[in-house]
Amino acid sequence: MLSVPAISVVDDDEASRLAIASLVRSLGWKANVFESAEQYLHLLSSAPADHTACLISDIKMPGMSGIELHERLLASGRAPPTIFVTAFATDPLRAQVMANGALALLEKPIDAGALAHYLTVAAGTP
Repeated sequence: MLSVPAISVVDDDEASRLAIASLVRSLGWKANVFESAEQYLHLLSSAPADHTACLISDIKMPGMSGIELHERLLASGRAPPTIFVTAFATDPLRAQVMANGALALLEKPIDAGALAHYLTVAAGTP
């Protein structure tokens, strides 16, 4: 069970998930990794509501997409500040996620400076 607020990284691609988590840790944050939206939701059901200071989620994943995950979290009232990541950013996609309250949509590979900025906005200084 998670008890310390951390950055949660949800990405089905292991290399991407581990790279993002490594970047988050290099910026001074604790990172928890999840290989699917379903895995994140399962753990969230048994964890404190405030265990995630910020959620970083891929958009395209098998099963539940990152957008569907975010919508479910919004509906439950447990949506942390959310940064989406994707290799397939488009202007309509950016508009969609921002209209749903996302903090940002970052393109893979992730720019460390941009991620540091949004993490500071979302969760403060580590």
